[in-house]
Amino acid sequence: MHAVDQENVSTTRTITAPVETVFAVLADPTTHPAIDGTGWVRQPVDRARLTEVGQIFRMDMYHRGAERGDYQVANEVHVLDPPRAIGWYTGHDPEGDGHLEFGGWFWRYDLAPSGPSEAEVTLTYDWSAAPQSVREYLRFPPFGPEHLANSLHHLAELAAAR
Repeated sequence: MHAVDQENVSTTRTITAPVETVFAVLADPTTHPAIDGTGWVRQPVDRARLTEVGQIFRMDMYHRGAERGDYQVANEVHVLDPPRAIGWYTGHDPEGDGHLEFGGWFWRYDLAPSGPSEAEVTLTYDWSAAPQSVREYLRFPPFGPEHLANSLHHLAELAAAR
């Protein structure tokens, strides 16, 4: 089930795994390339588990529409409520000096148990805080609606395998 608002898109899926297991997969940056539904996430630069709000974790990315194809994002955890919610803002380090800039969008997963070995997971991509200057060069959302469903499908496979 997809829900599209003017400023966000979300989808929900029931996953056959305990909610704690699903959360553990999401809190592990090494799983993110396998979860990604677009194929843009290549590999984690920072591999430490996500354990606190404000934590930064970087990912190597590839998108043929990007200036050089390969690029890196820096994600900042802004929601961490195990095992109910996890989310992060996506940004970058434009000057390579450690000063991060964020574009005003975030990813968020909300999890709820639906039985001892099932979890209802809602994935939301929200760009409501993206300033006009960013909206002038990025189209939101930058992917089709199938991306969220693909991501939850991949997450379900990873969680079931644990």
